[in-house]
Amino acid sequence: MKFEKYKVMVADDEENVRVLLKEILEGEGYEVFIAEDGSKALDIVSKNTLDCALLDVRMPVLDGLEAFLKIKEISPELPVIFLTAYGSSDLAIKAMKKGAYDYLTKPFDVEELRIKVKKAIDLRKITMNTKKAKQSFDYIEDEIIGDSQQMQEVYKEVGKVAGSDATILLRGESGTGKELFAKAIYLHSDRKDSPFLIVNCAAIPETLLESELFGHEKGSFTDAISKHIGKFEAASNGTIFLDEIGDMSLSLQSKLLRVLQEKTFNRVGSTETITSDVRVIAATNRDLEGLVKNGEFREDLYYRLNVVTITIPPLRDRKEDIPLLASYFVSKYSKKYNKSVQGVDKELIEMFINYNWPGNVRELENVIARGVIITSAPFIMKEHLPKEFISQFKTEEEKRTDLAHKKGNFKSITYDELTPLPELIETIERQQIIKALDLARGNKTKAAKMLGISRKSLFNKLRQYNIPVNNSE
Repeated sequence: MKFEKYKVMVADDEENVRVLLKEILEGEGYEVFIAEDGSKALDIVSKNTLDCALLDVRMPVLDGLEAFLKIKEISPELPVIFLTAYGSSDLAIKAMKKGAYDYLTKPFDVEELRIKVKKAIDLRKITMNTKKAKQSFDYIEDEIIGDSQQMQEVYKEVGKVAGSDATILLRGESGTGKELFAKAIYLHSDRKDSPFLIVNCAAIPETLLESELFGHEKGSFTDAISKHIGKFEAASNGTIFLDEIGDMSLSLQSKLLRVLQEKTFNRVGSTETITSDVRVIAATNRDLEGLVKNGEFREDLYYRLNVVTITIPPLRDRKEDIPLLASYFVSKYSKKYNKSVQGVDKELIEMFINYNWPGNVRELENVIARGVIITSAPFIMKEHLPKEFISQFKTEEEKRTDLAHKKGNFKSITYDELTPLPELIETIERQQIIKALDLARGNKTKAAKMLGISRKSLFNKLRQYNIPVNNSE
């Protein structure tokens, strides 16, 4: 869920280009500012906090390159994408050497435009959040990390209810940190000097869970060799956190309902009624409404637990918190394993931003922990993470190659039939040359060096494979 519109500026002296870009970008949900020359672009940048800017290279009054240099003085972190006519991209490449984010050649591909603008905005969010995150994060155990709007809303809810005695239901996907929020509620309550006990209802068999919660008398069942005090008795005047409440059996649900309503219970094998004043915080990642409908969860208990509900957002909905979380976990595991890791490589952070994290914060923590253990460098890099994790990502070059395949620009290599070697070699050579030119931003001397061939050989192959040539060196 977005709480803000990202702001994008379009500066171009051609009205039809401005109108087209405005329509495309507004269709993506961005707020768009328009300038017909470099001077007006500067005025917009000075008066607004932008997330991305698109600048035409050639504009009246103040050209794109001049405007760009002045923009960097006003807003150094603002990503700028240059718009350039085909065959004059060398000017845009010069701008990139001075810190521009990227460039697009007119006539541009709409999908490529969308991708580059989104990528630029994502990187701006990373840059701004990284400024907040210290390179050496001061790790504090059980700290909740997150500055996103979604997390701010959760903090407000916790602040409103922590001081009351109300039963609280924490909802959210597995790995979102529900236990940390339960501890936070406890620590900000009037019961913080009394016990805080945790019971995972899904991890304990039903026959043992009753005893764990309410205790038992000696001899009440086969293995009851001595009297046992349950969590509700031990946590008197304190707080008990019942995790995975949706996995509790119906028979135990009825006993829990009694505790919540009357604050009384019996130990297993005893008729003695015990009174215990305990605040209950419950959590689940299951659909309780669906369980109630199917008769798997008591409706009266559902309403008793659902006095106050706080939903913890999944990591994919608060990706701007990822740099902070990564720094936090690097500090945590560097301390644990006595390592001196400083952080996560910028390219890897970018990959993290583009990943959906089905395992949420817990998955990110595990990935960082492994990276800290494996790396002998100051930063965690791609090669320090599991191959199965990295294989889920594609670089921009790979995405462009896939797009080219779809458009029929490349010959597809299939492995279910035998391909003649000359054809296979030609296909691979063509792909590698295009990738090298892309990585070198059109600089053929640099691309030839990457490919391990002479500049002359590269030009011969460009002609051989009919690859378009511009004037870049």
